[in-house]
Amino acid sequence: MDEAASLSVWNAVFASVADEMGVTLGLTAHSPNIRERRDYSCAVFDAAGEMIAQAAHIPVHLGAMPEAIRAVRRLEPWRQGDVAIVNDPYLGGTHLPDVSLVAPVFYRGEVIAFVSNRAHHADIGGMSAGSMPNSTELFQEGVIIPPLKLVDAGKRNEALFELILRNVRTPEERRGDFDAQLGAIRTGERRLLELVERRGLEAVATASAHLKAYAERLARATIAAIPDGTYRAVDHLDIAGTPAEPAEIRVAVTIDGDGAEFDFTGTASEQPASVNAVAAVTKSAVAYCLRVLMPEHAPSNEGYFRPLSFVLPERSLVNAQPQRAVSAGNVETSQRITDVVLAALREALPGRIPASSAGTMSNFTYGGLRADGTPFASYETIPGGAGGGPSGPGLSGIQTHMTNTANTPVETLERVHPIRVWTFALRARSGGPGHHRGGDGVVKEVEFLAPASVSIVGDRRRTGPPGANGGEDGLAARDTLLSATGEPRPLEAPAQVLVRAGERVRIETPGGGGWGVQA
Repeated sequence: MDEAASLSVWNAVFASVADEMGVTLGLTAHSPNIRERRDYSCAVFDAAGEMIAQAAHIPVHLGAMPEAIRAVRRLEPWRQGDVAIVNDPYLGGTHLPDVSLVAPVFYRGEVIAFVSNRAHHADIGGMSAGSMPNSTELFQEGVIIPPLKLVDAGKRNEALFELILRNVRTPEERRGDFDAQLGAIRTGERRLLELVERRGLEAVATASAHLKAYAERLARATIAAIPDGTYRAVDHLDIAGTPAEPAEIRVAVTIDGDGAEFDFTGTASEQPASVNAVAAVTKSAVAYCLRVLMPEHAPSNEGYFRPLSFVLPERSLVNAQPQRAVSAGNVETSQRITDVVLAALREALPGRIPASSAGTMSNFTYGGLRADGTPFASYETIPGGAGGGPSGPGLSGIQTHMTNTANTPVETLERVHPIRVWTFALRARSGGPGHHRGGDGVVKEVEFLAPASVSIVGDRRRTGPPGANGGEDGLAARDTLLSATGEPRPLEAPAQVLVRAGERVRIETPGGGGWGVQA
């Protein structure tokens, strides 16, 4: 077998371990957010903590998961059966609802690899149901878990487990989701050990090193194909700063041969809101922008990070410091970082980069008590429109860029939570006009059958996603609270309201920007 074919086979083998971990997690989780919306990610790392393979899950998770591996190394020495847990955004996490489990894989008494998964829990405590509040500091967003051993030498730390469950609104659902994450860890361990037994430890280690080198070569070739120079772009967050002084994100992308520097000097400072992104989230967004330019078959591992360097001003929107609130930084600021980096690269590659997509995850969280007194909590992201591009119009009603989740079926939401979904449809002609039109956003209208605390965290509420190459902007998003008699009340994002039974919330998401001048 020649080298290219061998690398392709090994890449598929390693990726299949991460994929099967994801299947285990998705099939055994209790919450609709993990089980059906698939808000989780899985990856495999070598003994040094470098990523070997990842499943095609959530981009903002996967680029940041290596930070979690580095953070849990403080728990060494490892013992067989250990499983670490962490969600602290300043110690390897992204935002508090994303909880990571990491386990060393032992072979003949030595650590040969790590397996990890990260799942978004529908509630992790904090000041509002769903743990995506209109917060000003990290402590308001939920229970903070530094790197700790959830399982110590095969025995679960019940005191720690019960402490976490006591701080969330839906402990039994959380218990089920944590059990699913632990099951996925064991699946990854088992499959890696089967691989080592079948192919030999030396062959597995050699293949992982070659795959990382191969990914690096492909990344450098992709960068080398971009004309040398410095390319700049600026965008802003509607939900930060003020209309008169919006919170800007600035980037200067310098291409020098086969290396790229991403300099965010000039970006707005940290905000007294939840829109701050930690450095790991920013690096994830940048790495994603490179990854989408690489060949589809390219391995997704540590190698494609190697040609990238960063200038991230401390205490800025893109490099928050403790203890700033960060829940929206992971889901909203990451989208804007993607938009601004792609806008800069569009100068260099005008025939490849599409217009801006929705640019928001339109996070919708709610919770309360059912009629029988049992708690409920839900989290979902509402899709929007993709930007039109040089090869055709943007797709409608789709998750874009830093999120890669599925749709939670209406039937599941109505069965699990005391709600009724009245509308879930495309938002007609919300995509920006152009030679290739932007995709349409969606309209989602939900009636609450019991009182609930509702939060909407979303951007692009004042200005729509920009068009490109002469295309027009997509429509901005709009959020509305409807009384039981149908009277509308506009909601200002980020919104946090108490709704009564019979009231409805309507979310209208942005369409993508148009590409090219309309004929």
